[in-house]
Amino acid sequence: MDIHSFKQLCERPIVKTILASIVTVIVILLITSAIVWRERARIFTYFARGYAQSVASSEHKNDPKTGLPELQPELPAVFSTESTVENAVQSANPAVVAITISKQVPQYTTSYQNVDPFQQFFGGDNANPFGNFQFQVPTQTPNGTKEQEVGAGSGFIVSSDGLIVTNRHVVEDKTAKYTVFLSNGKKYDAKVLARDAILDVAVVKIEASGLPYLPLGNSDILKLGQSVIAIGNALGQFQNTISVGVVSGLSRSITAGDQSGSSESLDHVIQTDAAINPGNSGGPLLDLEGRVVGVDTAIVQGSQNIGFALPINSIKTVIDSVRTTGKIVRPYLGIRYQVVTPEMKDKNNLTVDYGVIVQPGSDKSELAVIPGSPADKAGIVENDIITEVDGAKLDQDHDLAQIIRGKKVGDSVVLTVLSKGAQKKVTVVLQAAPQE
Repeated sequence: MDIHSFKQLCERPIVKTILASIVTVIVILLITSAIVWRERARIFTYFARGYAQSVASSEHKNDPKTGLPELQPELPAVFSTESTVENAVQSANPAVVAITISKQVPQYTTSYQNVDPFQQFFGGDNANPFGNFQFQVPTQTPNGTKEQEVGAGSGFIVSSDGLIVTNRHVVEDKTAKYTVFLSNGKKYDAKVLARDAILDVAVVKIEASGLPYLPLGNSDILKLGQSVIAIGNALGQFQNTISVGVVSGLSRSITAGDQSGSSESLDHVIQTDAAINPGNSGGPLLDLEGRVVGVDTAIVQGSQNIGFALPINSIKTVIDSVRTTGKIVRPYLGIRYQVVTPEMKDKNNLTVDYGVIVQPGSDKSELAVIPGSPADKAGIVENDIITEVDGAKLDQDHDLAQIIRGKKVGDSVVLTVLSKGAQKKVTVVLQAAPQE
């Protein structure tokens, strides 16, 4: 068949239809392949779990011929935890960054001066019975400043345009310069967009586009013993260090301190035995599908693999707020309080052993109710006991601060309050918390 005949054949309607169908199928296959490749880790994990469950469900079955238990097939290496971790790390690693902290540090020039310690007692060299006895004493003269690296931490990218989550204590110095290093070696100057006044979290920005970023998981469904992965700039020297462990505890309350002596209380944090070292602060804690379930935050000094991470669900509102407004806008109630316990009830002759009691802080300037706050406008006063929020009883499973953090500015909440022995319902309209 010559070219002319071939062209005529291709111009026939039925042939055009067939060719168009073939092209459509090819395009669909290419798109499907791209999606499968991008979601390979999740697909792999899904089928791996399905296979593992089918193997587990066949336990204790007897061979119908011999009556003896059947031999169970070993889980192939391709479905092992090791390969699942490898896939999750390969997918997540490019979106984990190192953050270095630099400051202008004073420089000094050292010079030496000859000093005779006996001269002042004997009035000169001739009167000095010890002769010409001198020491060289070093003196330092200020000689300007020099930019020097003074610390390091970790972070992870949450948007392709360079939005990065880290710990507040990593970027808390407002006079320092921050530099972000990607896993491929590229570095960028970083700008701190927001520091959270409540949680130990901050959001920084680098000027870049098309960056890999991490998907956010659901920390509310974490289970004890679940495998997790920590990635970070260990000791400030070993970028993208991987450690694997399990969720060792949930809803822990800790007081975290840093080398400068400052400290803060953190509630409902995740405990893990995945190694978290100095320099890992701000890095992600991942599930086996490579999704962020926590932000590595603290370790117990001198312990054996006891680390803590902020649950990602408590940080999602922070990320969304910075995305849309450029700053952290969170709702607040405007009270200081203590959690009511059975011991507090007995000691103070209270009528309930749950909820929170509105009380001032240890400093006289820390009022129980912030003037002009939503609580103040709703008539909440010192010594009121809040027992419920929107019908949810405040106990060890329902924390007041956690509930309020999950709301939005402008939301109305109904508080059940015990005030001077009488119970009442109070509606509070949440306002934006004052900026740090």
